[in-house]
Amino acid sequence: MATVEVTFTPLPAHVRTARLVATAVARRSGVSESLMDEVRLAVGEACSRAVETHAAQCPSEPVRVALSNQDGRFEIEVVNSGKAPGAANGGQPGDAALMPPGFSLAVIAGLADDVQISESETGTSLKMSWPLSGSLAAGSPT
Repeated sequence: MATVEVTFTPLPAHVRTARLVATAVARRSGVSESLMDEVRLAVGEACSRAVETHAAQCPSEPVRVALSNQDGRFEIEVVNSGKAPGAANGGQPGDAALMPPGFSLAVIAGLADDVQISESETGTSLKMSWPLSGSLAAGSPT
């Protein structure tokens, strides 16, 4: 179940707000301070992808971000109503994309502890998660 859910119009200016909310909820949930930069950067990349997709495919639909902490993990799910960048135009990057398709996914995968992507007819879900501090301590040798 989501601890916090945020929806926003697909404008680049709202990505900063999503990063700030994610960092605050991660901190409150017990994510280690040493992982805060990774959380903030990964959310920024995921939300920027969603904003780009919405701008091209469904600009009137909101981007949804759900943040939860359960089972010793902090999870963020970014859901957009369009297809992943590149999927809608035959796998080619969009006009604004200067990087190859999937580049930001590689960045996200390097920042998050676990990443899962699923696509359906209604859109794309990108889930990222990190361990909670208590989970790291529980796995440490004594």
